[in-house]
Amino acid sequence: MKPFRRRSILQTALPALLFTQNVLALDLDLSSTDSIKGTAKIIADEMVTYYTGYRPGDVPGNLPAPYYWWEAGAMFGALIDYWYFTGDDSFNEITTQAMLHQVGPNNDFMPPNQTKTEGNDDQAFWGMAALSAAENVFPNPPSDQPQWLALAQAVFNTQAPRWDTSTCAGGLRWQIFAFNNGYNYKNTISNGCFFNMGARLAVYTGNQTYFDWAERMWDWVSAIGLRDAQYNFYDGSDDTLNCTELDHIQWTYNAGTFLVGAANMYNYTNGSSVWEGHLNGIIAQLKVFMEGQIMKESACEGVNPDGSDTCNVDQLSFKAYLARWIAATIVRAPFTYPLLKPILEQSAAAAAATCTGGVNGTSCGTKWWKGAMYDGATGVGQQMCALEVIQSNLIVEVDGPVTEGTGGTSQGNPEAGGSSPIGPDDLHKHDVTATDKAGAGILTVLIVFFVVGGAWWLIL
Repeated sequence: MKPFRRRSILQTALPALLFTQNVLALDLDLSSTDSIKGTAKIIADEMVTYYTGYRPGDVPGNLPAPYYWWEAGAMFGALIDYWYFTGDDSFNEITTQAMLHQVGPNNDFMPPNQTKTEGNDDQAFWGMAALSAAENVFPNPPSDQPQWLALAQAVFNTQAPRWDTSTCAGGLRWQIFAFNNGYNYKNTISNGCFFNMGARLAVYTGNQTYFDWAERMWDWVSAIGLRDAQYNFYDGSDDTLNCTELDHIQWTYNAGTFLVGAANMYNYTNGSSVWEGHLNGIIAQLKVFMEGQIMKESACEGVNPDGSDTCNVDQLSFKAYLARWIAATIVRAPFTYPLLKPILEQSAAAAAATCTGGVNGTSCGTKWWKGAMYDGATGVGQQMCALEVIQSNLIVEVDGPVTEGTGGTSQGNPEAGGSSPIGPDDLHKHDVTATDKAGAGILTVLIVFFVVGGAWWLIL
């Protein structure tokens, strides 16, 4: 594992004073809106210290090593959530700057500095952040810039043509291009994010086509066995074996992305018993990731004989997305509130108790379930996990998400992404080798035709 980035010189000033102030501030009171907001602010401030993209000469939207591009998109999604829950616009400017800088020349989150190594899940995390901005009425970009809803639609429209029936009877590959390691892996998070976006776009736009794609994905994941009858979600499968063998490791974000997708499917179908059953199944099996009702990344937290972790940099952020999507599930399917809110509450209290590390005393730990223990590792992932689970407890204090018909202001484009390059022949023509070109075909372009439809929200 690569070493975590050290704090800036600015943060070393008056460490003793800052430590005292911040430890007191992280005495989280979940019955107090002000306490939740104040705690979230402290944790968000610490998280943003890792980001340098707003500085002159740096690249907006990029986190420095060891963080990959996708996690930057996830972090800005967390800051969009932060604004939604707290009303504090401290980070709005850098968030908008970063999101727009990374859209790429075709406004589909395939920027030239990333596309050679970009996977479907990487692109999706930026698309989901844009979709959250539309749902939460995050301030719109200037009119001459790409708009949040259209960006989410572009990501979806570039990924739908990548549905691959040459192996495993369908699904998305992990990687977009054949020359990247993992091209032959059909992983659950890439397919789950596509399901997530399809279900949410169906509700936001009222368009049946998105729902149909999401349902198709759910059926495929279930048929392949990436979701089993007990609602375990496994990591993925090798398509050179036609997906006949599965990697059975389980991660919180796989369960989370299908949880919120199912909640939107339930919402779109006006509370159908089928999707209610799926939601109940997923929620019941979240016990895989719990110590009591405190979240745990069970595949890597405390798994060594000495109780230490095997989590890599990516995996240290996964609980953030489960927390994010639990909160979103509650508003889309309110019957889940008594099942899910205790998880947010107990996990938030446990997370806050670990945020006593670092030079400022605001660095959060990983193993929340171990009690008030800061475990010495600092990073974007740890801060983002604590931020999302704590601020998500404000879910009953804010207005519900909007749709195009209920207050949404973001401009969409059903054909966004339709002219985007999705094969290597159109990307980096000057540096893609003949071998690369031979290994990855050019896929067809999907244009989604809209139909008249309606969607409604079940708001608490």
